[in-house]
Amino acid sequence: MKNKGFQGLPGQIKERLIQQALERRTRRVDKELRAQTATSDIGSVTSARQGGAVPERHYRFHLHPGYQQIRIVKEGGSKLGIESPYFRAHEGVADSHTRIAGREFVNYSSYNYLALSGEPSVNAAAKAAIDRYGTSVSASRPVSGERVIHRELERALAAAHGVQDCAVFVSGHATNVTTIGYLFGPKDLIVHDALIHNSVLQGIQLSGARRMSFAHNDWRALDALLTEQRARFERVLIVIEGIYSMDGDFPDLPRFVEIRRRHRVFLMVDEAHSFGVMGPTGMGIAEHFGVDGRDVDIWMGTLSKALASCGGYIAGESALVEHLKFAAPGFLYSVGLAPSVAAAALAALELLRAEPQRVAKLQARGKLFLELAQAAGIDTGRSMGLSVVPAITGSSIRAARLADALFRRGINVQPILYPAVEERAARLRFFMSCQHTEEDIHNVVAALAEESVGF
Repeated sequence: MKNKGFQGLPGQIKERLIQQALERRTRRVDKELRAQTATSDIGSVTSARQGGAVPERHYRFHLHPGYQQIRIVKEGGSKLGIESPYFRAHEGVADSHTRIAGREFVNYSSYNYLALSGEPSVNAAAKAAIDRYGTSVSASRPVSGERVIHRELERALAAAHGVQDCAVFVSGHATNVTTIGYLFGPKDLIVHDALIHNSVLQGIQLSGARRMSFAHNDWRALDALLTEQRARFERVLIVIEGIYSMDGDFPDLPRFVEIRRRHRVFLMVDEAHSFGVMGPTGMGIAEHFGVDGRDVDIWMGTLSKALASCGGYIAGESALVEHLKFAAPGFLYSVGLAPSVAAAALAALELLRAEPQRVAKLQARGKLFLELAQAAGIDTGRSMGLSVVPAITGSSIRAARLADALFRRGINVQPILYPAVEERAARLRFFMSCQHTEEDIHNVVAALAEESVGF
């Protein structure tokens, strides 16, 4: 796939040929990875016992199949003259606007939905916590890392979800991994939405439980699956999300609550992108549907999106939380949440409750973006127009080129490319902020429609 092989070709034909070549190479790497996974353990042991040479790919990182996939994507972008959109350094607070390489951009690539990251009162709370507690609690919480600010935050989060208690963790991703991985085992079944987050899949793998998925947001398919499978397992967990971050849609929560009751299973809702976004006051998907928080067994959320901090949490009944705090590896063997991080999240939550107009404004901006994009003929997929609206391009190359074109026009939005999504589902993913103006929304949709022509 050398450059000279594509010289002189029309732009669209060149793109198609490069894309096809990249896809062939990616499939080949995938095939090699599967083959290596199936045979490498046996082959390496046999080779070592027989005194044979170990293949170089087994001890060189630059030959790792995963790294080879990354190189393929970078190579394709280079051949098309597309600058990498990843790891761009922001020079200040990233909210509705940001500064990159000395230039101002309208920003659609931040989870700072309510503009609480950078809010003076949130910053002040973090600074005050450092003055009082230092920059680290320097131990796991059961040992000597417990601080008053931890319990204040946990009580506030539990109250927000209408449940008994809460435990905060140092990482949102690790929250799902350690909670699911610890609570369930080989005799159990975990059933999840087909589009569930990677952290849930990693937790299921760690648990050793049987894993089954159901079609996205299809509660009927879930019901049928449990009717057939429930009796074969001890504990059964259903895992869904509040808002799906790739598509911007959400499940019919009351239907899943009813299935939970009828089949006598646990229900877990990942509210990473829905808490602070859904409901009249931002209390999440339960508030949106008028569901009692106690009707969901495990509420999971992150502190890094609407709550302007970092980490994750599990909220639910006291027995669940106490169990996790005393035994879940990701809590028991991890340092406690940094005081400044806990204080920032608590201040953000208090501000969210005091200023629900932020939520109303965010929802209005999301609705406006969705309506304008659909009117312009942009494929927004399943988005409900709250905080996440995709623009589906159907091609990774189109998505990358479109993001690059918008960046040159002062608009920062990230492309989501294969293999993160299916090639036909490649997209730009727009995150809304309550600080985006109506003019910002009109301008970006007009630019998106204009730049999409010819791609």
